[in-house]
Amino acid sequence: MKLNELLNNVRVKQVTGNAEEKEITNISIDSRNVNENSLFFAIEGFKTDGHKFIQDVLNKGVRAVVLQNQAALPDQIFEHYNAVKIVVEDSRKSLAEFSDRFYSSPSKKIKLVGVTGTKGKTTTAFFLKSLFEYTGRKAGLIGTIANYVGSEEIKTMLTTPQSHEINYLLDRMVNAGCKYCSMEVSSHALDLHRADYLDFDYAVFTNITSDHMDYHLTFENYLKAKKILFDMLSENAAAVINADDPNANEIVSDTKAKVVRYGASEKADFRIKEISYSLEGTDFVIVYKNEEYKLRTKLIGHFNAYNAAAAFAVGALESIDTDEIIKAIENSPQVPGRFEVVSGGEKKIIIDYAHTADSLMQALKAVRNIVGNTRPVYTVFGCGGDRDRSKRPVMGRIASEMSDKVFVTSDNPRTENPSAIIDEILKGIKKDNYSVIENREEAIKKAIQNSEKDAVILIAGKGHENYQEVNGVRTHFSDKETAIKYLDL
Repeated sequence: MKLNELLNNVRVKQVTGNAEEKEITNISIDSRNVNENSLFFAIEGFKTDGHKFIQDVLNKGVRAVVLQNQAALPDQIFEHYNAVKIVVEDSRKSLAEFSDRFYSSPSKKIKLVGVTGTKGKTTTAFFLKSLFEYTGRKAGLIGTIANYVGSEEIKTMLTTPQSHEINYLLDRMVNAGCKYCSMEVSSHALDLHRADYLDFDYAVFTNITSDHMDYHLTFENYLKAKKILFDMLSENAAAVINADDPNANEIVSDTKAKVVRYGASEKADFRIKEISYSLEGTDFVIVYKNEEYKLRTKLIGHFNAYNAAAAFAVGALESIDTDEIIKAIENSPQVPGRFEVVSGGEKKIIIDYAHTADSLMQALKAVRNIVGNTRPVYTVFGCGGDRDRSKRPVMGRIASEMSDKVFVTSDNPRTENPSAIIDEILKGIKKDNYSVIENREEAIKKAIQNSEKDAVILIAGKGHENYQEVNGVRTHFSDKETAIKYLDL
């Protein structure tokens, strides 16, 4: 695309240089991944400022740069390199706008379902992709575990990618014949304008509890960030919300979209009842338009009935046959690292991504609901570094009170001292039923080898992740692989 064509369709404050002769083939915010046909965006980040790298990208041949700090580099430098200087009000917002236009608004060419909430985003997004594909509708997915263009998997680093990456993926989906995309939408992404200019046909709200306080600082800010998704919906869209969450009405208070509710509430359009589950799966009933539908999923837990119900609601609103929706949910595969059961004879290992106080409590509630006090329950967990510190003692208390034995260990300490994180977790533990083993593999090994033959062991925090991050360096580590190794399957 010619740069001048792109500039004719976006908002800018000032353009210096000749845009007509510049051909743009890609958009980048990373100075390491540019070429002469890149449009480079200088983003003011939290750890570094992209304006510092403008000289570097000019040296690499980039001939067009978008920036918000007009004084970052003199016009004469751009003239020297025969480069176009594009000044905007906010580089992040403009990145979303430019990306939408560059890829010809791909979100308008696909049915886009955004899923947000503290818990359940990944599972609900996978339920939706499975539902669409089972019923013959090619679909993509953008999320925490991976991005998918149909069956093609593309690795990811963020729950919700940067706006130019989202539009790139959506464009690939459209070109590959995908008709639907389910997309996890994080609070960070909404607050940082990564989802701006996207045309969502549906937005699903799963729930909200305290999380990411290191970034949002207050629950009110966190709620406002989640609410952005529903505020941006058009009158042609639908907001599918968990009626049982106390903040559900606030989330949709300003939406233009049609509001549809699911949950146990009598006010729910898709009412959930008779939930039961074991280590083999979950059964429940949905009442919709005075008809009762019995559903079953391989996924385990009260919360997974809700995740499946959200997908059921979207499917019904899309006029997919209810019998087909039921079969699709029953055949949806296990989501990696989301209450994933690994068996070693009578001994059961549960790998779960629970990394907040509420998600850990819900996971342990699910375990206790299944086994009661008939089998010993062990928990292996830690807390990530450079993240919300307030949850650490709370998680320690929950793990200790709801488990027979707890192994407190390390979990992505990042730039923090692992032992210091563990000390903060221990402040919440009042019972003498814990051990500290900083090495995560050793902690998992001890829990498996030193537990009773019928024990249920919850390994929480990392779920699908296959790395440990220490001081900016990621090394391969998988809770599931480690569990299988010591179960000696």
